[in-house]
Amino acid sequence: MTDADRPSSNGAATPRPTDRWRPDWSALTAEFTGTAFLLAAVIGSGIMAENLTDDVGLQLLQNAFATAGVLTALILALGPASGAHFNPAVTLADRIFGGIDTPTAASYIAAQVTGGIIGVIGANLMFDLAAVDWSTKDRSAGHLVFAEVVATVGLLLVIFGVVRSGRPSVAAFSVGGYIAGAYYFTSSTSFANPAVTIARTLSDTFAGIEPASAPAFIAAQLAAVAIGAGLIRLIYPHISDVADQVIVPHDD
Repeated sequence: MTDADRPSSNGAATPRPTDRWRPDWSALTAEFTGTAFLLAAVIGSGIMAENLTDDVGLQLLQNAFATAGVLTALILALGPASGAHFNPAVTLADRIFGGIDTPTAASYIAAQVTGGIIGVIGANLMFDLAAVDWSTKDRSAGHLVFAEVVATVGLLLVIFGVVRSGRPSVAAFSVGGYIAGAYYFTSSTSFANPAVTIARTLSDTFAGIEPASAPAFIAAQLAAVAIGAGLIRLIYPHISDVADQVIVPHDD
């Protein structure tokens, strides 16, 4: 008889331990919901901005302000459940540093992509548009693709740098502030998120991106994960010690 099979003090057999991975439905629901609301904010505020003014600069300001505000609130609200990644690039970087395991990372990404699609569909419907309206906005230029590398590397630096500094209370505001600024200092307006990129193909509005332009954006964002992870490791050699706290500390 093995130790795992020996009776316990009350006479019942002790259950065998298991290493089989089980999904954390609380965390996955948080990732799905957070990404859905994030995309609803991105697309919805873009549509509202187009309805309110013809000034493109003012439209971008409204879109950036709304997106950053909603993202900050979502991180504060849902971070304790999942860490509030809402972004496959963040999840992949966290996997590289050992903050989460591979099955968890894969399930997070699935929840994020699905949530983003639902969020865009919801935004389209809120403004009386077709649920799916493929974008025709061309974003294929090389300088826009390069901007996505810059935007994504910067986002990862902000997230992991704040976590490594031991200031989780400011993480939500740091990420929201970075995204608001990156709308303006990057020529691509900082998608910096593969799930966001996929979802934004479904709305032919201010914040959309045509499907043909999306693969290059996603490739740039994934390349940025590798670049960003290497840079973060150089700056913070012991980043793996706090990787399980990204973006904010959350339940195991």
